[in-house]
Amino acid sequence: MRTPDYPSSDAAKWSQVDTWLAEKLVSEQPDLKHTLTNNANHGLPAIDVSALQGKMLALLVKMTRAVRVLEIGTLGGYSTIWMAKALPHNGIVTTIEFNPHHADVARQNIANAGLTARVELLTGAALDVLPGLSPPFDLIFIDADKVNNPRYLAWAIKLSRQGTVIVGDNVVRGGGVIDPENHDPNVQGLRDFIQMIAEDDRLEATAIQTVGEKGWDGFVMALVNT
Repeated sequence: MRTPDYPSSDAAKWSQVDTWLAEKLVSEQPDLKHTLTNNANHGLPAIDVSALQGKMLALLVKMTRAVRVLEIGTLGGYSTIWMAKALPHNGIVTTIEFNPHHADVARQNIANAGLTARVELLTGAALDVLPGLSPPFDLIFIDADKVNNPRYLAWAIKLSRQGTVIVGDNVVRGGGVIDPENHDPNVQGLRDFIQMIAEDDRLEATAIQTVGEKGWDGFVMALVNT
């Protein structure tokens, strides 16, 4: 069983339900399982999205009919592969990873999945890479360091069009996002990120709290209206 990021006395049951739902609803192909194994073998942290969350991202790609997807934070490419598999034949995921070792492992995983032609993996600090990208993207997944989430959001909007969907991961952090005693810079970054979304008239947004094998966390989803 995966060690949850934000433990709870109910964590074991949450994980069991995740497993049951994934068995019913998610066909996790061998290349995706290989990705998680290869990540672990190379010492990457086990902070990938869950299989159910990966399938959710894939469905969002299909529902939005996305052709160009931007991912900020690749890690070992697990979520990247989920999204790339859901793209049409002419689609591409542009994904940005700061850590060169993580990027190398992600390239291995993407190649193993036969998706090298469908993924553009850029290595470097996202705030250095983003200014060089050309808009618009149809779907943008923000899943990197939370300190910089407000800056990532500003770039996501610049790289969007009307109808672009922006998704932010790990926005609840075991309830830390509303804990006044929690002064973690990542939590403050998330508070600012959510406040920016709330105050931006161009965005229409909601949030979903999640429990499961990763513990208690959640997503923000925003639609760019103008």
